[in-house]
Amino acid sequence: MTQELGITKKQSFHFNIPKKKPKIAYFILVHHFPRQFKRLFKAIYHPENHYLIHIDQKTDINIKKDIKAFIEDYSNAYVLKNENIVCGGYSMVQSQINGMKYLLNRCLKWDFFINLSDQDFPLKSQDFILDFLNRNKGKNFIKIVNQIMERPSTPNRVENYFQEIDIGFSGIPYKRSFMKNVTSYVGGQWMILTRACCEFICESPEVKKFEDFYHKILIADESFFQTALMNTSFKETIINDDKRVVIWIADGDIKLKPKTLTGSDIDFLMQGDNLFARKFDERVDESILDTLEKVLTTNQIINNSNSIDFNLVQTLNIDTKKSALLDPETIISPSTKQMLNGNK
Repeated sequence: MTQELGITKKQSFHFNIPKKKPKIAYFILVHHFPRQFKRLFKAIYHPENHYLIHIDQKTDINIKKDIKAFIEDYSNAYVLKNENIVCGGYSMVQSQINGMKYLLNRCLKWDFFINLSDQDFPLKSQDFILDFLNRNKGKNFIKIVNQIMERPSTPNRVENYFQEIDIGFSGIPYKRSFMKNVTSYVGGQWMILTRACCEFICESPEVKKFEDFYHKILIADESFFQTALMNTSFKETIINDDKRVVIWIADGDIKLKPKTLTGSDIDFLMQGDNLFARKFDERVDESILDTLEKVLTTNQIINNSNSIDFNLVQTLNIDTKKSALLDPETIISPSTKQMLNGNK
């Protein structure tokens, strides 16, 4: 017997419909760590995300074959045509732009672009990261400081003309004038950008003049995106934070370099609200990757980002508070690493 339901016009049903989470397009730079790349890939894998891999042209042919064979099992993973990456050269920027264009031209569904290297690793689960991005729609995360005011030892990078070649740079750089009515900014090469921001970078005439100029500067990957975004219509969407943990240490003639993270750093890594950390080297210490994999699997990472209120960067001037980015002249010892977690 069928019973008729008596539902009046005043009655209504309420369903808990899950919110649609954003999708991520990861761009991963691979150099010499195929095993670490595979661990990273599995740690950030989600069936609704997309994964574009760029393998440096200088990478051993057997590593290239190994990585290509590995991702054949994933329909949402792709390999970008490889180019020779010169450390400190515009080729690093170009590879990022090529990656954005590839992901946009394939008409894939994604909302955020995140770049990583094979020496990076997540500190949070994919569900956590997706929730974080869902709460921060329309925001772009990248480190930014005013180059002249806060990094006065670095303007030579943009004041000189550098010619990039396959193995570095040729000849003696010569002086040239910086772009008129443009403020130069620097930061790090790591970022989380919205799809709209990537479309802007790849398609807007506003960006073209920055490509032409920054093609011949030194360490363009730490300044091109910052300067282009902060001097155009996208500056109001920028958060001065790349959500990465990097511990900078002194290394002889090299003023600062990223510390290779080990098991002794695990408590420090878990303290902040960052999403990723670098750099890792399994030849130095594989145990820290083992630990992070277990933490991610068992959801034991401390969730302390729910109450964070990010303020958009309006203007960076002489009164702006100091960024977490370190002055390259500063010599840091590992004992001061508590200062370097995110924006602390």
